[in-house]
Amino acid sequence: MKKIFKLFTAVAVSAFFTALFFTSCKDDKYAEETEFTGNEASYTLFQGSDLNTHGTVTFKEKVDGFTQVVVDLEGTEGDITHPVHLHLGDISLPDADIAALLTPLNASTGASITNLRTLSDETAITYKDILEMEASVKIHLEESGPGRDIILAAGNIGSIGDQLKNGRLKVAVCDSEIQ
Repeated sequence: MKKIFKLFTAVAVSAFFTALFFTSCKDDKYAEETEFTGNEASYTLFQGSDLNTHGTVTFKEKVDGFTQVVVDLEGTEGDITHPVHLHLGDISLPDADIAALLTPLNASTGASITNLRTLSDETAITYKDILEMEASVKIHLEESGPGRDIILAAGNIGSIGDQLKNGRLKVAVCDSEIQ
């Protein structure tokens, strides 16, 4: 009886580790496919100052209806971070209110990834809500001090996202304080 129990235990343990191996070796693309719907919207981030930076911001719809925001900026370097804000209104609106603070951009990689579920006022925001917003994304040089008024890159998103196709608007300094 002990031999049968040991054999059964060995088979069960072997099956467990085999299943664990195959589960842990799933392709990351499969995990991404199950996390996202496939709907996404990308917008251009234009140079906002004398510093040569530009890139894209992409909003990816998650299966729960919320959004992953991916910023990819070229022209940054070093080991600092740059604040990234979702602002109400287009990029030319001076003192535009912050709708949401996004994950600061890592200057060495030029990347920022944020899972966005709520705005700064705790209002829930879905991917579809973002597509209907009149808003912009701005990347600031610094969080505070004189560098907070320097916009590295900016772009309109949502319902006004295509507004810049026929030329670039002036990028205004924005209100960096949450209301």
